[in-house]
Amino acid sequence: MAIKKTAATNGNGITLNDSRTKLGELDASKLIFTECKTLKAVPPPEQLKFGNVKTDYMLVTEYTPQAGWSAPEIKPYGPLSLDPACSCFQYCPNVFEGMKAYRGPDGKPRLFRPEKNMERLARSAERVALPGFDTDALLILIRCLVALESRWIPDIPGYSMYIRPTIIGTRPALGVAASDQNALLYVIMCPTGPYFRDATKRISLLAVGEHVRAWPGGTGGHKLGLNYAPGFLVQKAALEKGYDQVLWLLPGLEGEANGEGDRVTEAGAMNFFVVVRRSDSSDDVDVFTPPLDGTILPGVTRSSCLALLAAHNSGRFPLPGVSRERKTHPHESVITIGDLIRWAKEGRLVEAFGVGTAVAVAPIGKIGLGGLDVGEERRDELLFPDIEGLGMGQIARGLYDAITSIQTGRVAYDKWSVAC
Repeated sequence: MAIKKTAATNGNGITLNDSRTKLGELDASKLIFTECKTLKAVPPPEQLKFGNVKTDYMLVTEYTPQAGWSAPEIKPYGPLSLDPACSCFQYCPNVFEGMKAYRGPDGKPRLFRPEKNMERLARSAERVALPGFDTDALLILIRCLVALESRWIPDIPGYSMYIRPTIIGTRPALGVAASDQNALLYVIMCPTGPYFRDATKRISLLAVGEHVRAWPGGTGGHKLGLNYAPGFLVQKAALEKGYDQVLWLLPGLEGEANGEGDRVTEAGAMNFFVVVRRSDSSDDVDVFTPPLDGTILPGVTRSSCLALLAAHNSGRFPLPGVSRERKTHPHESVITIGDLIRWAKEGRLVEAFGVGTAVAVAPIGKIGLGGLDVGEERRDELLFPDIEGLGMGQIARGLYDAITSIQTGRVAYDKWSVAC
């Protein structure tokens, strides 16, 4: 039975947008709900594998030249029906976001800085000429969906419900042209545990410069499906060489020896951070991450880590387990392989870690140098000793504990955690 929502709330205490929008805009007040005949059983948390189990419902709205965005519908999860000539299959105008819902101490589901995801989704859609949408309206609809499906959020530390808003171009014709008048926006969700089974597992990276993830002036700064497929073969090769992920490089200046001028960009699908002890006698550290130069995805977790490092220094929000006297100076600056080698030789390379929605913070144990074509017997490696025996270094652990505490609403900080 289809139920058209006309009340001011969705039944979960979330106020819908009652303002009259002009024809074609995404309007949360027009939400339609189609109920599942039967609900699926929620599997035990230990059986959850990232992205495999889907919840009962999905959110769908379609953009057409005749009507703009249709009335959004929350309906049973199921296949999509698309014309084989759709632009999404032929020319890849496909964008998506990665978000999570967490269960708070009060039992209510919570989102982490969701407005940042909406802003990035809108920028990504614009980059590939997909129709624009009201980000506030979409966030209201996502909160409705999360509240409806809250039983799927595991009540276990480190577990959450992954949310995947997606927009695809559906222009039903061949020909190299934008799908700016035909699109489908949908949101699906998956309960999930840690991306890596052991959240403190120290992953290994293979530094690769002969293949690039993104390039200046390209699309690396946007969350597009087309950014990911070219990396699959390289990732497979890294796995075959015994590494967990790829450390993506950009070639450096001509004449630089041994590729030491190659610039570090991202670690797999994560933003990369490195911790370097200062050259003075203090215990202070510099924490570097590559700048947003168009090749780096502006991650929500990345910006949160930078803000928390600065907040620790000011005393506004001390990082758990990190002395208030120990300063953690954040920097957005170019990092080269030569920098990493030099810091290691000087004994100042303390930690490295990747950050992202799926992993939060993932400690790095080693980085293999030389690329794909170097035999294992000739490969040099940068090692990050597990000095404290905790998997994560002190800075990575402090950031992980701070972010996960804020995400679940156990600690309040700058309204980053939003209840549904």
